[in-house]
Amino acid sequence: MIPLSAFKGQTFVVVGLGKSGHGAVHALSSAGANVLAWDDKADARAALGAQALASVDAIDWSAVDAVIWSPGIPHTLPKPHPIAIAARAANVPMICDVDLLARAKPDCRFVCITGTNGKSTTTSLIAHILTQSGRPTAVGGNLGTPALEMDDLGPGGIYVLELSSYQLELVPSLKPDVAVHLNISPDHLDRHGNLAGYVQAKLHLFDHAAPDAVAVIVVDDPDSRAIAELVAERGDWRLLPVATEAVVECGVYARAGHIVDATHGTPEHVLDLSEVPVLTGRHNAQNAAAAYAAVRAVGVSLADAVAGIRTFPGLAHRQERIYEFRNVLYVNDSKATNADAAEQALVAYDTLFWIIGGQPKAGGIAPLKRHFPRVIKAYLIGEAAQAFAATIGADIAYEHCGTLDIATRLAAAEAEAFAVAHPGSRPVVMLSPACASWDQFSSFEHRGDVFRDLVTSHIRAAGGTP
Repeated sequence: MIPLSAFKGQTFVVVGLGKSGHGAVHALSSAGANVLAWDDKADARAALGAQALASVDAIDWSAVDAVIWSPGIPHTLPKPHPIAIAARAANVPMICDVDLLARAKPDCRFVCITGTNGKSTTTSLIAHILTQSGRPTAVGGNLGTPALEMDDLGPGGIYVLELSSYQLELVPSLKPDVAVHLNISPDHLDRHGNLAGYVQAKLHLFDHAAPDAVAVIVVDDPDSRAIAELVAERGDWRLLPVATEAVVECGVYARAGHIVDATHGTPEHVLDLSEVPVLTGRHNAQNAAAAYAAVRAVGVSLADAVAGIRTFPGLAHRQERIYEFRNVLYVNDSKATNADAAEQALVAYDTLFWIIGGQPKAGGIAPLKRHFPRVIKAYLIGEAAQAFAATIGADIAYEHCGTLDIATRLAAAEAEAFAVAHPGSRPVVMLSPACASWDQFSSFEHRGDVFRDLVTSHIRAAGGTP
């Protein structure tokens, strides 16, 4: 847990009692701060006990130093929470737990990662490389461990933080040493109003720079190239461009399956990504190139950076290869919560038995139509099923399954039958939903865990040993 002794005696309102909210309550209370907590769910307030507010009207704003905001709760669009309205009226700052971490650990270094897709893989890969190279490292933020429950690192320790657009609106004290931006595609438009608002939220990563800060920006899409140009104009960042669709001077790029380092002028091929099976596909080439650039900016040697990428075990729920049974590969890509993320998995495999659906995102799956020839059959679940069926039309076979258990059972049986009928083929049963999980699951992790358990049960019932 992060010590917050500097905040002793101050008063904070914590809004939202999920993982980050509970972490904030615990850390601030342990430091001797006065904590008032609110969650819209009565059972969450009851579980917290005496620190929970009985009513939002009970807050004396004249005594509050700051609001610790759960980023998942709207504070502007589509409709601001009443506490956000009251806090702004009282000129009380709203921040998130990451901002408290930045304030509490000024003698540590921060490597911060954002982007629409690939954040978790890149964050985990950076942390893995740093740890393997012997540097004291903690990883968390939007990924895994909440910011205030991370290990308390000593001076010079490195915090590797995945940051969402929601969090980036609430971190005025954060000064990254290395800031990594991966890509932009339409997402969370209800929270940011439109794509321009979403891009603006991502730009907050570069609001403040540590001394000698490095901005690692992937320039594969137009919005990200615009971000790179804006950051370069500011002058307080050293821009290190990364690309997978072009050659960049004085940067890092992936070409023909290799990572190429041109940061010192002469291009040097440093790694053949075919040696790293957990990083298949162009999107993972982007992730690997960005991670390589980031750790080199921190000071990791070329040899240690390459060794760290080679030993990366992969990320759960992101093209996670679960098992191969009866010549069928089972892949858990539950983290693909939008069409752009699902596309990365679709292009990595052929002969797909695709489980898709959940709580839909804006734009649906229309952008994926060009990849439908890779799909033998789609199995539709959740709220998006009807809309996705309309998009698929007659392009590929599909079946309404409703729930993940039915979809997994049908996909497994039909993929195994296909493997028998087509010797030498390697069909893939893949959960890559292109949707949020909240219609039927508590999180994409929960959804992926259920899928993994269903596959395990299927294999055991068929006499296999998963």
